[in-house]
Amino acid sequence: MSEPQILTFGCRLNAFESEVMREHAKSAGLADTIIVNTCAVTAEAERQARQAIRKARRDHPEARIIVTGCAAQIDPQGFAAMPEVDRVLGNEEKLKAESFGAAGEHRRVAVNDIMSVRETASHLISGFEGRTRAFVQVQQGCDHRCTFCIIPYGRGPSRSVPLGEIVAQVRALVEAGTREVVLTGVDITAYGADLPGRPTLGQIARRLLAQVPELPRLRLSSLDPVEVDADLIRLIEGEPRLMPHLHLSLQAGDDMILKRMKRRHSRTDAIAFCRRARDLRPDIVFGADLIAGFPTETEAMFENSLGLVEECDLTYLHVFPYSARQGTPAARMPQVPGAARKERAARLRAAGDAARHRFFAARRDRDAAVLVEKTVDGRSHGHSEHFAPVRIDGEAAPGAIVTARITGVTEQELIGQRIG
Repeated sequence: MSEPQILTFGCRLNAFESEVMREHAKSAGLADTIIVNTCAVTAEAERQARQAIRKARRDHPEARIIVTGCAAQIDPQGFAAMPEVDRVLGNEEKLKAESFGAAGEHRRVAVNDIMSVRETASHLISGFEGRTRAFVQVQQGCDHRCTFCIIPYGRGPSRSVPLGEIVAQVRALVEAGTREVVLTGVDITAYGADLPGRPTLGQIARRLLAQVPELPRLRLSSLDPVEVDADLIRLIEGEPRLMPHLHLSLQAGDDMILKRMKRRHSRTDAIAFCRRARDLRPDIVFGADLIAGFPTETEAMFENSLGLVEECDLTYLHVFPYSARQGTPAARMPQVPGAARKERAARLRAAGDAARHRFFAARRDRDAAVLVEKTVDGRSHGHSEHFAPVRIDGEAAPGAIVTARITGVTEQELIGQRIG
């Protein structure tokens, strides 16, 4: 190993930040270094990060291991106490070039009070290695306090990246070959509240598409359905470059559980948003985050969440059995037994699998616009406008957007023949 390696856990924002760190580390000339970018969304995510750190040390005994990310921000001393770890960087420090140079080496633990951070700096990256899709950070942090969530303590207050910096980033990526950009953040529907004029997510998406006409495809990361603004609704209805695939932060489908989670939407709000979006754009598909076994959840409450898969016609599910995080209000609520959490999560995943299979089957004999990401053994692989994985018989250059007729399906992907 010579160039720095990065192990990334968690969200799309972490994926973006890993690319920022990659460029900083290369510029600093770091060699034989492993950077572990951790996640704290569940106890399992933190366990996996610790396991990866131990494995990295076994596999590379001479390497320098730097740990950062949300779990490191929240528990820096815990990671610093691991004998495998050489340095710990906070979420603010990991994005500063000086943290990876000689001047930053004197602090083994460099973790600021994230709640004191009020700005989100621009991080212009030249591209994502080997990718034709890239994530662009438009927002950071969260001002909400959902009772199950530890992430605000790892990310700090909500703060937005000005439009000009977003446009510059996207232009640089497009010039480097990126064909699809995903706008990402911790709470992107909160975008703009801290900026002059209070621009909304929909407004910056509209302006971005106007100012970078050469960008073929735009996606959005997780949305809070009750905070979607009027401009974004208009884009859903009439902008073909905004892909017909939205991922929603729903978490539950029972009003009492949503209230105890301190969410801002109701079950009715979620269903109404999905119906409105589908009325405006009939081919749209939805993904969603759902938590199984939240404290106090009864079987009847869980059934309401299960029913949401059908009522919202959700296609892609991210299901999490509830994980108690120390320091959150939900950790002090009456807990659902672990076996029940796992069983309910399995039922939600089964419902999600069935929904995805129905969607795949409905795409047979229809055309898909596929962004080719790689070619392996004479077959091209990519994602359709609906974010369905597609395997195309025949080779196409990575970055090409080709039309494929869907001729078959498997449990994991669509199979197509190129027709354009």
